[in-house]
Amino acid sequence: MPLKLSLKPGEKFVLNGAVLANGDRRANLIIQNKASILREKDIIQQEDVDTPAKRIYFPVMMMYLDAENSKNYYEEFALRMGEFMGVIRNPDMLSVCVAISKDVMSSNYYRALMKCRKLFAYEKERLEYVPESVSDDAAHG
Repeated sequence: MPLKLSLKPGEKFVLNGAVLANGDRRANLIIQNKASILREKDIIQQEDVDTPAKRIYFPVMMMYLDAENSKNYYEEFALRMGEFMGVIRNPDMLSVCVAISKDVMSSNYYRALMKCRKLFAYEKERLEYVPESVSDDAAHG
């Protein structure tokens, strides 16, 4: 089944490892066969890998974009996923982690990347949470 990609003016994307940019008008591309495609918004640069969830996402993204070297990235993914799963207790998030791992083991990297978005949301929620008693202590301390 073909993939229709609607691009905003100037939007960048990666197609089988090549970085492409749309021109100055909105455009639609139809991809007729299987290809590794990621929009600019789904790409994380290595220097931006600064949270545990991003440390999981990045090697999966690299496996997707650079299939020839996926074994190298898999080791990093397995390490980071093990660390992440070792500290979380939420059963729903643990299920997401298992599902991501299954997708990676089946080479369904794009699907795994989209599931990693749930880890981003979970992590953001946890990092933004400050118990009321802690914030009160800080305000009065």
